[in-house]
Amino acid sequence: VAGVLEGIRVLDFGRYIAGPYVATLLAEFGAEVIRIEKREGSEDRYVTPVGEGDTGALFLQINRNKKCLTLDPMTPEGQEVVKKLVATADVVVANLPPQTLKAMKLDYESLKAIKPDIILTTATAFGGPGPMSDRVGFDGIGQVMSGAVYMTGQGDPPYRAAVNWVDFGTALHCAFGTLAALMERDKTGRGQIVEGALLATAVAFTNATLIEQAVISANRVPTGNLGQTTAPSDIYRTKDGWVLCQVTGAPLFKRWAKLMGEEEFWLNDPRFADDLKRGNHGPIISERMARWCAERTTQEAVDTLGKAQIPSGPVLSPQEALDHPHIRAAGFMQDVEFPGLPKAAPLSRAPVRLSATPGEIRRRAPTLGEHTDEVLSSIGYDGAAIAALREKGIV
Repeated sequence: VAGVLEGIRVLDFGRYIAGPYVATLLAEFGAEVIRIEKREGSEDRYVTPVGEGDTGALFLQINRNKKCLTLDPMTPEGQEVVKKLVATADVVVANLPPQTLKAMKLDYESLKAIKPDIILTTATAFGGPGPMSDRVGFDGIGQVMSGAVYMTGQGDPPYRAAVNWVDFGTALHCAFGTLAALMERDKTGRGQIVEGALLATAVAFTNATLIEQAVISANRVPTGNLGQTTAPSDIYRTKDGWVLCQVTGAPLFKRWAKLMGEEEFWLNDPRFADDLKRGNHGPIISERMARWCAERTTQEAVDTLGKAQIPSGPVLSPQEALDHPHIRAAGFMQDVEFPGLPKAAPLSRAPVRLSATPGEIRRRAPTLGEHTDEVLSSIGYDGAAIAALREKGIV
């Protein structure tokens, strides 16, 4: 089956997550993606190394299905290569600060002068306009400035999430924006800028908490894993591990009370009349749930809660997640070989399925400069010209 984005060429100047994962998603659904990388290898290639040559785990995940061209775009000859590439492209992805985009001649005005209908997809740390617009930053900046970290853990010290949800969330929004821009271009012939920001993503994800604070000044403080506006909602110790249970809404609470065998008590006490009241009296409800979980293994608790249609799940280590029968059966990951790895890497497929035109991991992430000759040949460079560029250290 041809990918839904077949025929779309994407130039990926991105680094780390927020830019490259946009291009990953586009590639998964059929776009041709060319990653333009420093000659010595960009720094994000080597984060969390798992194989020979310091190949990084993150790089393997978010650079599959891409071709790799090495290039120094700050030289006159490198600029000429960029111009020829842009002339053949539909989308340029670059999560770089505005001043860096201008220096590399990847700003929208420069790109538009080469290809009038080009789409530039970019992401910054802080967005703008604003006093911090020109600063750089990583995922954690969004986490700490949105209220999310303040509300996580017990508060002293505050805890950021170990996973980069701000980066991946920004990439998802930018991929959505890129698709919308491609649809608009099909209708009008116009390109445009698609702009995301880490802080904007984090504020969007934390928005309900911010709305509550703005409207009723709740002045909430962190309470660890204990939910604040519903109950039972916590992580509970079992005989052999931990289990998460989350009950929200009257139908779920009725099912939970029935499972406890204490409907008369829980459903008639005015302290537990609605979600907010249950949240306010969360420790009382959680104490009951804790006793129930302590009498069971994690598997028994999860299975019993699942049969009662109450949301729950086991707390898994990374190895346990890899081994979990549901994660394996659902096919969320695909084992992909890479040169120098001691074993295949389990790459997560795009976590959205299209019934008629599904995404596909067609090939592993590229080795450094693996497709330099192929890409340059596609824009008119012959063997002698490519050799000259290599001799000068341009590619």
